[in-house]
Amino acid sequence: MSLDMANQTFSDDYSKTYIAVETVIGILAVLGNILVIWAVKLNPSLQNTTFFFIVSLAFADLAVGVLVMPLAIVVSLGKHLHFHSCLFMCCLLIILTNASILSLLAISIDRYLRVKIPTRYKAVITTRRICVSIWCVWIVSLIVGLVPMFGWNNRSTLQEEEKNYLKCKFENVIRMDYMVYFNTFGWVFLPLLIMLALYIEIFYLIRKHLAKGKSNVKGKGMFYGKEYKTAKSLSLVLLLFALSWLPLSVLNCLILFKPSVKDSSVFPPALLIAILLSHANSAMNPIIYAFKIKKFKDSYIQIIRSYILHRVMLTESPSSEHTLDEISQE
Repeated sequence: MSLDMANQTFSDDYSKTYIAVETVIGILAVLGNILVIWAVKLNPSLQNTTFFFIVSLAFADLAVGVLVMPLAIVVSLGKHLHFHSCLFMCCLLIILTNASILSLLAISIDRYLRVKIPTRYKAVITTRRICVSIWCVWIVSLIVGLVPMFGWNNRSTLQEEEKNYLKCKFENVIRMDYMVYFNTFGWVFLPLLIMLALYIEIFYLIRKHLAKGKSNVKGKGMFYGKEYKTAKSLSLVLLLFALSWLPLSVLNCLILFKPSVKDSSVFPPALLIAILLSHANSAMNPIIYAFKIKKFKDSYIQIIRSYILHRVMLTESPSSEHTLDEISQE
C-alpha cells in the first residue's frame, strides 16, 4: 500500500522482481476468483446464505487482481499524475480491503447465527436480508475508502507546484493519521477482534452442545459436527486474511508513530514483502475452498473439464437449498 516510500532504494532488478511477482499474483487472483464465482453460478447447491457473502468476497479479490495490482505497478514506476488521479488510485485498495474484511465479518455473523439460533435461522437470514447486507458492505467500504477524496489528504502540505501534478506516491497523497487512526484501528483491527470473538463463541457453542450429549440425537449430532468443520474452514480464511494484512498495518503504525523507521536498511524490503503478502491474500481463498469444501472442489473440476478441457458436458445438480454445513468436506 505504501510501496512508493521504498522506491528510491530499490535497484532495477529489485523493481523488476516486484513487478514479476505482482503480475503472477494478479493472474492467480483473477483466475481463482472467477472460478469461485463461476462455481457458485453453475452449482445450485452453492447458491445459499454464506455463499452469497463468499461471492462478495470473491468480487473484492477479483477487483484487486484486475485493478489494484496493475495500479500498484504503475505507482512503483513513479509516474507523474494529477493529484486526484493518484489519490483515487490509492483509495481503491482501501475500498477493496474494507469490502473484503466486512464480507468476512458478515460471514462470521452468519455462521454465529447458524449455531446460536439453528431453529429460527432460515426465518431470520432471508435472501432479501442477505442482499441488503451485501449492499451495506460495499456502500460502507466505498464511503470509508473515499474519505481522503473529500479532504482528509496531504494536498495542503504539498508545495504549490505539486498540488496539481506530482510523482504518484502513497504517502504524498494519503495521510498516515487517516490510515492508522481511522482505517487501520476502526476498519481492520476492530472487525478482526469482533470476528475473533464470534469464532471463539461459535466453537464454544458447538462444543457445549456436543458435550451435553445432543450428539446422541442423530440429526443434531450431524448438524453440529458439520458446523464444526465449516467453522474450521472459514476461520482458516480469516486467519490467512489477518496474517496477510497485519504486517502492512503494523508498518503503517510504525511510520506514523516512529517515522525514523523508514531510515532503516531493512524497512524497504520489509515493506515490499508486506505489500506482496497483502495482495497475495486475494489469490488464497479459492485454494482454501478447493481443499476444504468438497462441493467447491467438484465444481472446479467440472468447470475445468467442461469449459476449459472440453472433456465432458457439465451436468446440473438438482435445484435445492442446502446449508454450508451440508457441503463441507467430510
